[in-house]
Amino acid sequence: MTMVRQTRQRQAVIEVLQASRAHPDAAWIHGKVRQSLPSVSLGTVYRTLDALVRDGVLLTIERAGQATRYDYKHGGEYHHHAVCRGCGAIFDVDAAAIPSIPAAALPAGFSVTEVRLEFMGMCTGCAAKTSQDG
Repeated sequence: MTMVRQTRQRQAVIEVLQASRAHPDAAWIHGKVRQSLPSVSLGTVYRTLDALVRDGVLLTIERAGQATRYDYKHGGEYHHHAVCRGCGAIFDVDAAAIPSIPAAALPAGFSVTEVRLEFMGMCTGCAAKTSQDG
């Protein structure tokens, strides 16, 4: 880890992320942190999030045209994501439930350093609404 100083602001950001399973964006995190530290700036929250991503504590979930969302690695658990195209909700998918990709499917000599798998679709609420509208 490269994060050297553990400031009150940084600790507050971490606590908000640890308490959330909602894959929040920086503005939401900022609002929650301000409940305990009213003077914290959005810039401080962004810098803290960037440091936590660099340190491997957070993953970013990025969608074109949308704010970056953050996923705290709760206890180092490894998971993928299912993203609803209707409401934008992001759900965790247990990585153990996904079959591994055979090495033969990858280019010769390719060294995998990270795997990110996203399932795109509709959550039950949006699917029900779509079927009612159609």
